[in-house]
Amino acid sequence: MIATLSGEVLSVAATSAVVETGGVGMRVLSTPTTLAELRHGHTTRLHTHLVVREDSLTLFGFGTEHERDTFEVLQSVQGVGPKLALAMLAVHNPDALASAVAAGDRKALEQVPGVGAKVAARLLLELGGKLSLPEADGASPHRVQGADARDQVEEALVGLGWNAKVAAQAVDGVVDGPVKVDDVPEVLRQALKTMGAQRG
Repeated sequence: MIATLSGEVLSVAATSAVVETGGVGMRVLSTPTTLAELRHGHTTRLHTHLVVREDSLTLFGFGTEHERDTFEVLQSVQGVGPKLALAMLAVHNPDALASAVAAGDRKALEQVPGVGAKVAARLLLELGGKLSLPEADGASPHRVQGADARDQVEEALVGLGWNAKVAAQAVDGVVDGPVKVDDVPEVLRQALKTMGAQRG
C-alpha cells in the first residue's frame, strides 16, 4: 500500500494532479479542497490510497490523513466505491460528514449526486461511530489568489458526471462574478448541493 506521496507538482487539473517522485509522474485523483492547495512547481506531500482493479491502478491523494481515512471508511459501506466516496468529500468535508452521520441527517447525505434515500440510510446505519473529528492539523500551505477559477469548478462537475451546460448553469446559480481560487472548494460544494436537490 502506498501511504504517502511526496514530490514536485507538475500539473493540477479539476479532479486530479500529477506529482513527480523519483523521476516518475504519478497521477493522483483528489478532492477540490486538496487540489486548491497545490501549486505547479511547488513540493507537496499527500496521504494516499491505492485502488487496485484487474485492469487499473488508481491513486487517490489527500491533504490530510483525516480526509484520506474518511475516504477509506466511506468505502466500507456497501455500494460506496471510490468515485462516490470522492464525490461525498467534494460536497462535505470530513467534519461535516461526521456531524451529519452523528445527527442522523439523511438529507445532508442526499445532497451528494449519486446518494439516494437507500444509500443515505445505509451510510447512517453502517458509519455510526466510525467517523471521528480530526486532530489539529498543521498550518495550511499558502494559497495564491488568482484569476477567475470558474472553469475549474465547471470541469470538476463534468468530471463527476454532469454535462458542461448543466455544470455552467449550476455555477451561475451559486455565484455571481469571478470565482477566486480559494473559493473553488466551497463553490463546488454549493453547486453540488443545488444539483443534488434538483435531482432529488
